Amino acid sequence: MRRFTVPGTLAFVSMVAAGCDRTPPTDPRSSLALRMEADQAPAPKNFVAHLTGANEVPAHETRGVGQIKLQLSDDGTELRYRLISSNIDNVFMAHIHVAPAGVNGPIVAFLFGPVAPGGGRTDGVLAHGTITAANLIGPLAGHPLSDLVAALSDGGAYANVHTNDGVPPTNTGPGDFPGGEIRGQIVVAGPTP
Repeated sequence: MRRFTVPGTLAFVSMVAAGCDRTPPTDPRSSLALRMEADQAPAPKNFVAHLTGANEVPAHETRGVGQIKLQLSDDGTELRYRLISSNIDNVFMAHIHVAPAGVNGPIVAFLFGPVAPGGGRTDGVLAHGTITAANLIGPLAGHPLSDLVAALSDGGAYANVHTNDGVPPTNTGPGDFPGGEIRGQIVVAGPTP
């Protein structure tokens, strides 16, 4: 029996054997380590919604617009928010509701009010504050704040601003939509600077 060796064969076999190693890599820059880290990504912490009359159900013709920004605390027990509105009159309440886009749902947290109707023009920061589990109402009353955060993360919650001029009848136009004048579905946002 004759033996022969091809130059570089031993090196090639060693490289193939090393590639078949089934032990997890310990180098934190390895692709497996990065995939495992991505699978354990933290829950979203920042949420945002742009509120318009077109998003209300039914839709409303209005120049009123708004934006809400929410940020979850590091320990997950507080949801800080800032609600801004412009070109809107007679705001008397604002809430977070749970429901998908195009569907009206129950109130789960107050953002503003109620205050007396007929309050006039609002431009700028309408409300800011903190929501905790103790502030949840309706179907989330008695639930942990994480249940609201889950709804926000899945796009299953919206914010809206209600208006009322205090003069019957209701729903006569901008500044008089007690069921809600502007609305926006809350979505996950990027980190705040």
